[in-house]
Amino acid sequence: MTPSTSSPDDARPIWRPDAQRLAAANLTGFRARAEARWKVALPDFDALWQWSVAHRDKFWLSVWEETGIVGDGPGKTALKDGDRMPGAKFFPEARVNYAENLLRKRDEGDALVFWGEDRVKRRMSRRELYDLVSRLAAAMRAMGIKPGDRVAGFVPNMPETIAATLATASIGAIWSSCSPDFGAQGVIDRFGQIEPKLLFAADGYFYGGKPFDCLARVAEFLPRLPTVERVVVFPYAGGGTMPAKAVTLADFVAPHKPETIRFERLPFDHPLFIMYSSGTTGVPKCIVHGAGGTLIQHLKEHRLHSDIRDGSRMFYFTTCGWMMWNWLVTGLASGATLLLYDGSPFHPTGNILFDFAAAERCDFFGTSAKFIDACNKAGLKPIETHDLKALKTIASTGSPLLPEGFDYVYSHIKKDVCLSSISGGTDIVSCFVLGNPTGPVWRGEIQARGLGMGVEVWNDEGKPVVEEKGELVCTKPFPSMPVGFWNDPDGAKYRKAYFERFDNIWCHGDYAEITRHGGMIIYGRSDAVLNPGGVRIGTAEIYRQVEQLPEVIESIVIGQDWEGDVRVVLFVRLKEGLELDVALSDKIKRQIRANTTPRHVPARILQVTDIPRTKSGKITELAVRDMVHGRTIKNKEALANPEALELYKDRAELRE
Repeated sequence: MTPSTSSPDDARPIWRPDAQRLAAANLTGFRARAEARWKVALPDFDALWQWSVAHRDKFWLSVWEETGIVGDGPGKTALKDGDRMPGAKFFPEARVNYAENLLRKRDEGDALVFWGEDRVKRRMSRRELYDLVSRLAAAMRAMGIKPGDRVAGFVPNMPETIAATLATASIGAIWSSCSPDFGAQGVIDRFGQIEPKLLFAADGYFYGGKPFDCLARVAEFLPRLPTVERVVVFPYAGGGTMPAKAVTLADFVAPHKPETIRFERLPFDHPLFIMYSSGTTGVPKCIVHGAGGTLIQHLKEHRLHSDIRDGSRMFYFTTCGWMMWNWLVTGLASGATLLLYDGSPFHPTGNILFDFAAAERCDFFGTSAKFIDACNKAGLKPIETHDLKALKTIASTGSPLLPEGFDYVYSHIKKDVCLSSISGGTDIVSCFVLGNPTGPVWRGEIQARGLGMGVEVWNDEGKPVVEEKGELVCTKPFPSMPVGFWNDPDGAKYRKAYFERFDNIWCHGDYAEITRHGGMIIYGRSDAVLNPGGVRIGTAEIYRQVEQLPEVIESIVIGQDWEGDVRVVLFVRLKEGLELDVALSDKIKRQIRANTTPRHVPARILQVTDIPRTKSGKITELAVRDMVHGRTIKNKEALANPEALELYKDRAELRE
């Protein structure tokens, strides 16, 4: 159907599913079967959500049964100590193996399709993936890898990386990865804490059409990882000198022939992944996620919220250092073919990802809000240049997708598509709010709260509010809560991270609002919220206005401590050749004032040539704020472009 051309205040959604799509949705069938199974009336999504939170034991048992999780279970108890957070236990009697659930098929259908920019195109069938996992697992067992050991990956988003992850999981060992553009210190800050026994690396990778050597970097950090017994090198970009302890992938698996994999079924919360906080305030936190919780949460999000099913062709633009990569990998458990891309999303042109989507008949296309905005700024119109008839869902995350991003998608990518802005985090390796393929899309809003997730917005007094901004919280335990933090034996760091503000309530750190439609708008991180004159302002409210201007490519805004108060400071990156003069500065201020409030108008606007961002593409307001205030940035290795911070240091304009 064609979306409406509504203004922001119109009472019409921008898209609705047609009757055929509504009837065929996985969510529609699940809701009907839950009604029959539990003898309850669930007439719509809102009723299903309310029931799923109030009766989490029944809901998660239904998810287990509907998705056909393979394992010993679910057992007699779906949820133990269900009001303790942390402390609740889901499926305490069950034993599962994550990899066993992802490798159910061993046929000639595509498991993985890989593009490495415009340089490499490869396919791996389900049989080929299973056989490689089998050989890797046998080789890992032969070198003594056992449940609980750590296996690390300094790797691109390529098929062998997924095989190594699944081989690790099949044994019950713990996988942890980061992308190969990390500097040596960034790798040590992460892997040095978890002491891996085995390291996987590629010989190199491509970015922007250029090859980059990974092995020199491995040789640089390897001496500081004394627990690593062996390095296994994937062939990809070629070149480089093999470091100490290194063998090629071919040599590593050579002694082992494909055979039926012996999957270790372990307790539901046995560790699966170690992931890392991406902040710049210190050494990254090592967040441990359990196999069962990760699996069942992803199955719910994929099948019910994203309508992924057997035969889906699923893409997400991500590196192996971002939780969306782990989220994508689990798509194999729903029978999806994964479309993997590694490299620049704009090489050789901004159309490469749409080329991939068209060529491979992608039906689920995941990306970042920044990518959508960049395509808009570049004037790309895939709706005119690409055959995207297979595309059913576009997902966006990483930062809030502004209303104008919704307009761009429906005007210039595809009219009949479910645009699912989603948000969660590394902390939960999943989402708090995400799509609803059976419901409408409202301009500028995330569609729905996650099923089984007691998501609310609370004010400063700890009271739930609707159509009012506040803290995003989760009031009930959920399966993908971390098992804990690494090297945090008494759980003190874990509790401080999420439960310090409200007792027994997960406080996520997002500044958000539940809308009258039951959706959500996220205004940015609550620790980056601006507070001039005691009025709280979400940074996304300013970005929305500034980045509508054609002169502005992107921006970053902070609050600067000034004369006993806070003043708003805006930094802008302009189109090439433009200078920030008085006229443009006034134009920016008028745009903000006319569409927000006088409190939103920056006291200072400064031009910069670059904006610092994390490896996953998120702009780093806190790091810029610390730089402006002369504070030490403790974890610059978390940044993709740490040199950009120097542009914000000791600016004369901010001393007056």
